[in-house]
Amino acid sequence: MPTLICDCNQTIPLKSQALGEALNESLTQHSALCRREAASFQKAIQSGDDVVIACTQEKRLFAELAGQTVGAVSTIKFVNIRETGGWSRDAASASPKMAALLAAAHLPEPEPVATVTYKSSGRLLIVGPLDQAEQVAAMLSDTLSVTIFAQGVAGNAPEPAQERQYPVISGQSLQLTGWLGAFELKWNKTNAIDLDLCTRCNACVVACPEGAIDLSYQVDSAKCDSKRACVAVCKVAGAIDFGRAPQALSEAFDLVLDLGAQPLIKLHAPPQGYFALPGFTGLATPGLLPTVVQLRDMVGEFEKPKFFAYKQKLCAHSRNETLGCNACVDICSAGAISSEKERQQIKVNPNLCVGCGACTTVCPTGALTYAYPRASEQGVRLKTLLSTYAKAGGRDASLLFHSQGSGQKAVDALGRAAQRGLVQGVPASMIPQALWHTASLGIDVWLSAIALGARQVAVLVTDEEAPSYLAGLREQMQVAQAIVTGLGYSGVHFHLVQVGAGLDTHALATLDASLQAIAKAKAAGPAVAARFAVAQEKRSTLDMAIDHLMSNAPAALPEAIELPAVSLFGSVLVNKDSCTLCLSCVSACPASALLDNPDKPQLKFIEKNCVQCGLCASTCPEDAITLQPRLLLTPQRKEARVLNESQPYACIRCAKPFGTLKAIEAMLGKLAGHAMFQGAAADRLKMCSDCRVIDIYSADNEIKITDIR
Repeated sequence: MPTLICDCNQTIPLKSQALGEALNESLTQHSALCRREAASFQKAIQSGDDVVIACTQEKRLFAELAGQTVGAVSTIKFVNIRETGGWSRDAASASPKMAALLAAAHLPEPEPVATVTYKSSGRLLIVGPLDQAEQVAAMLSDTLSVTIFAQGVAGNAPEPAQERQYPVISGQSLQLTGWLGAFELKWNKTNAIDLDLCTRCNACVVACPEGAIDLSYQVDSAKCDSKRACVAVCKVAGAIDFGRAPQALSEAFDLVLDLGAQPLIKLHAPPQGYFALPGFTGLATPGLLPTVVQLRDMVGEFEKPKFFAYKQKLCAHSRNETLGCNACVDICSAGAISSEKERQQIKVNPNLCVGCGACTTVCPTGALTYAYPRASEQGVRLKTLLSTYAKAGGRDASLLFHSQGSGQKAVDALGRAAQRGLVQGVPASMIPQALWHTASLGIDVWLSAIALGARQVAVLVTDEEAPSYLAGLREQMQVAQAIVTGLGYSGVHFHLVQVGAGLDTHALATLDASLQAIAKAKAAGPAVAARFAVAQEKRSTLDMAIDHLMSNAPAALPEAIELPAVSLFGSVLVNKDSCTLCLSCVSACPASALLDNPDKPQLKFIEKNCVQCGLCASTCPEDAITLQPRLLLTPQRKEARVLNESQPYACIRCAKPFGTLKAIEAMLGKLAGHAMFQGAAADRLKMCSDCRVIDIYSADNEIKITDIR
């Protein structure tokens, strides 16, 4: 796969020989690949091999050239080495980073996954004041079939049209659910004026002495004093009836444009096909034009990847209708995840999922995993980046994860500002990597990155991230940092970097200062980079990363590391005085961390398996279990140990053990004063189930149902 590099009119200090050695390829340095040296590009794409172009600015031009080139059969990949490193204050030292970015660009595309399909025929609902809705409808009606839900009149010029151009509905108690191609609007038809019968003759508007009827032909009940002059003038049309009972109605739509003061859907990540402009004041409203452009294009069939994979058997959400882990439900900003406690699982709606991956980041078990790209594919990319960086002579590598949208714009803007001498730019030791969403990677990949050779991991977030995502990322970073620090590695390894909206001079200067501070603050890592492959299973990856960090720890290891309360590692503490060894916690544990012993009454525990979901504590009838967030570093972490045990209780009739001594004694103590359990009945509590039945049927003083006539 040939690589074409360009120093962009000699503004990038490229070291083509060093880059070629790192890539095992002979590189030719260009200065105007998109202009007078375009023939080199055309020759490369005729080779049949995939071609990597170290330029993203001229993607469109290169695509057009490829279309005009006879015999062009290559697949073209683009990578940005200009804003990410070549246009920084220390660009002369950025050659290892450039080599790493070029090497990663050679990797194959992620494996395809299942897709989610949307079908839209263009049925658009516009919600808002009638006069404003009609203005926007005029911009869309040639492409979309528009229906207006009128919420009065804004009173701004122009007034609502007299001509009936669009279907208009009205009412109260609006409820909107669904997604692109499958929205459902429910409302109560409470207006005394039937808009289907109304002729818009305006007689009611003129006749109403209180001005309770506006040009959206709805009655304001707060102003109406029930004189019913409107009814009298509408006698022929018969559109007004104050005695009409409210009617519950519903209608389906493909798209929704909400101009109301209070959006119908208030999620941070609303469903696809729903657009809200709550501050709408007219056609000059910011954001209207791009919204109209998007709406006009949303007719037809659309697909997106199914971003998640769910394994119910690993899920710690609930057992026996008892709630355990609820992290994914709490963090989802799209309302795509709901609880199905009675089925012991969560439900993810793929149509509402926006692919942020926050649920996979906070999931302690790996029941939810990110599917596109997979964690294993991200691992290959990280290993390629870090190994190539080290091969090219780079030291103290940092990874900067950012989104493909606002995050990429921030990195590009920082590079351009650095080229003009306004800031220093992305440090030479910091390797940017774009993600679909910054919340899609979590502690398993972060710790793997440190094990694979990175010294620090930074996540760049903008105003497009939901507040719940930021909280989740901070909590996960606290756990990861506690582990690395507890293992003896000095420095701060995980950083959450925020950049303000607008990317003005002040925001870029603040971002630049944050990145420079991270690069200068050295953090220690393992002396030998790991070689393991990041697995798709979260817990397996965590085990490999932690094992490598432990085996290369710079100092003697403690017995255990105390972790924050949100930890996905830990132990359980059992109050032996309260525990009766009923073993209900064993049946509730989704991770097989709690075990019984089929040979004798014992409660056993494998700490490596514990995910700290809390199901054991909430299930325990004696409240004998508490959680202890920590990471045990001794070999006992992977071994089963006994938390509690008791002597078996033998049946007083046949001597067969049928329970624990503590459980039977606790039961006898609680029932000692009960009238139903005295004498022989009390003795039966001390018998096994077989002997209890035999004793009942063999007793002469027992009344049997067959004796009752």
